[in-house]
Amino acid sequence: MPLIDSNGRNLTDPWILLADGDAIPESGAVLVSLKRWQSDRQHLLTRSDPAGVLLESNEDPLDIGPELRQLALIALRLPKFTDGRPYSTARLLRERHGYAGELRAVGAVLRDQLLFLKRCGFDSFEVARASGTDLTRAFGELSTAYQPAVDQTERIADLRVSDRTGYQSSKVCAAFWAY
Repeated sequence: MPLIDSNGRNLTDPWILLADGDAIPESGAVLVSLKRWQSDRQHLLTRSDPAGVLLESNEDPLDIGPELRQLALIALRLPKFTDGRPYSTARLLRERHGYAGELRAVGAVLRDQLLFLKRCGFDSFEVARASGTDLTRAFGELSTAYQPAVDQTERIADLRVSDRTGYQSSKVCAAFWAY
């Protein structure tokens, strides 16, 4: 599956996904399950290379512990298209817990979800079934939004307030009818 950033550019993945029984390598960025993190936390923290945690959609990020902000990567698995829990987890990590590292969406990540995942705070995406599609366009299909989110996308409500104070109404109409 291709790995892309929030601008649709292809990325090379430096992370090694370890199974729970695999030995921890001396070097290299490693991504482990929450269970593995909880059992080998001290060893993973003393390594010179970064560690990350892969959370399933039913796992609580607070179970990572006080080192949450020290992790270079938190990957959130989307088990199926209709499971919205990783969206909520991403927003909580960014807005409530101040996580500033990389948030990665993995699993059943589809092109149609990319913009909304980005708005919730995801930085990178392992996209399922992406062959032959232009993923860069997915991030720019909507120029304004109705709801506030982690990103700084201009909201239509803000445009309307600005319009009452002398803002050009053509911009409001253009934003509304753009989609």
